Amino acid sequence: MDELTAVQRFAVWVLPVLFAITVHEVAHGWAAMKLGDSTAKMMGRLTLNPLKHIDPIGTVLVPGFLMLVGGFVFGWAKPVPVNWDNLGNPRRDVALVALAGPGANLIMAMFWTIMMAIGLNVAENSHSWIYPLVLMGSAGISINLVLMVLNLLPILPLDGGRVLGSLLPTNISAKYALLENYGLFIVLALLYFGILSWLLSPPVNMLRAIMYRIAGI
Repeated sequence: MDELTAVQRFAVWVLPVLFAITVHEVAHGWAAMKLGDSTAKMMGRLTLNPLKHIDPIGTVLVPGFLMLVGGFVFGWAKPVPVNWDNLGNPRRDVALVALAGPGANLIMAMFWTIMMAIGLNVAENSHSWIYPLVLMGSAGISINLVLMVLNLLPILPLDGGRVLGSLLPTNISAKYALLENYGLFIVLALLYFGILSWLLSPPVNMLRAIMYRIAGI
């Protein structure tokens, strides 16, 4: 996508980014509801309307800036509220609710792979008007795989941090939870020093290659 202008790049990325972040959060709320907590539903957050989930910084400014400059695109939405005390088996269910988000991103990456394959097939028959779908499919695959792998890092408040906290012994988990207030700064520091790209690129590229191979792209 390097040949695209900044405006074209933004147009291609905006929908995949919005829905990747939105569906990720809805998946958390849906899983929590199935496991006994309906807080997200009662607060109107079990909706695919992006306006209900937008965080001005994480959903607009950060990914928008990275799209325009062609950087490593990622972002976040307002976390779906979950009352962990309502869950039937809190330690197990915290992990299941956390994994629902990355799981949703994996499913969406598969969806965009199918859309990209269809677009390429149609484009081969001289239907150039479909090419934007190919670009959007490529963007959708990338953003969803990045969000999935990013959120699986064992850093609170990321989903991987929730899973790790649920697996640790109670006394160690309580101490580990104290790091949550510093999680965002840790992620931003990893991004600034180029470590985040180094961590995420190998698994993201591997998963993308597998999806391309399966779809015959």
